[in-house]
Amino acid sequence: MTLLNAPAYDERRAKLVRLSLIGAVAFVILLLVLALAGFVTGHGWLFSNLPVEHKVDRFLTALQQKDYDTAYAIYQNDKDWKQHPDKYKSYPEDRFIDDWTDPRYSPIGKPITTHHVDKSVTDGSGPFGTTVIVGSTVDGGKRLFIPYQRSDGTLTYPAPHVFEY
Repeated sequence: MTLLNAPAYDERRAKLVRLSLIGAVAFVILLLVLALAGFVTGHGWLFSNLPVEHKVDRFLTALQQKDYDTAYAIYQNDKDWKQHPDKYKSYPEDRFIDDWTDPRYSPIGKPITTHHVDKSVTDGSGPFGTTVIVGSTVDGGKRLFIPYQRSDGTLTYPAPHVFEY
């Protein structure tokens, strides 16, 4: 094929290539905006910490409603924990209830009556960390930081460190 007998200009193909390039650039820009928006608003890159924040919200809601069985199941990441209580002898449900309701042990000095999950930060190694620390406001102003372990899905307390917001 020589320059004199080049293929005819295909307008549909040229339009498809142009729209594909525009779409790819728009997708990359949208991905960058979402990644940065999640980070800036305190919900992790690409909002990756939102499921963890929802889990902590369910946990605090169960404590607020005095549904300690559900709260303990969320804390241990085992909805069938009653089927094998021997697994949790080191931290039984009775001790858990005392830790979250008794003024002597409770992180806020009394049972939780209101809460709001505010922000989360990733902690540990790797791009999404090994732990997510979720900051919440409970009972109108006290800050509570609850760590979530990515390896097994359990919640722990106290947090290895706290953050300002």
